[in-house]
Amino acid sequence: MDAAELQDISVALSATTPPWPGDTPFTCGWAWAMADGASVNVSKWETSPHVGTHADAPLHVRRDGAGADALPLAPFIGPARVVDVSALPGPISLVSLQRAGWTPGTVRLLLRTGATTARGTFPERWPALAPDAAAALVRDGLKLLGVDCPSVDERESKELAVHHALFGGGAYVLENLDLRDVAPGPYQLLALPLKVGVCDAAPVRAFLRK
Repeated sequence: MDAAELQDISVALSATTPPWPGDTPFTCGWAWAMADGASVNVSKWETSPHVGTHADAPLHVRRDGAGADALPLAPFIGPARVVDVSALPGPISLVSLQRAGWTPGTVRLLLRTGATTARGTFPERWPALAPDAAAALVRDGLKLLGVDCPSVDERESKELAVHHALFGGGAYVLENLDLRDVAPGPYQLLALPLKVGVCDAAPVRAFLRK
């Protein structure tokens, strides 16, 4: 990919990036500081892996699920389609999704809900797929569902049925993208999760190329 053609769609790991209410926010301090006489500056972080752009691992919703260190790379690289669902009420049916621009055979689908944390606030609500629509997408060959909102499920969901439908069918989850300046349509996606050990999610730096 030509760097000049890349569009960064990541939400930063930052003290101003809102976490899920009650979750651990991002903070950055100093383990060693040159101002205190150390030979180098070495920072230290505390954060939930769900702050900013990240990939969920099956462990997030399954006690025996694979952790972030086992996330494959292939689902996060390749052709993707951005679909604007910001005007759709949830739960979003497959019929509504197709009317909004989804095409059968899409392997990587990125939903622009307009409810991104990149604005600096945690959204009150966002449209999410109906669980049966998520299951149908997986049967159609979907390998990655990305969203610009904090979750592929609705905010108040306790069953997390969309997560389960995706992971159950071998698809993966990318959350907290910044799609505010991205027009609907086809792109090339590069969004690799960090190899961070047996965690339930991993930070991601995500890019699109038209």
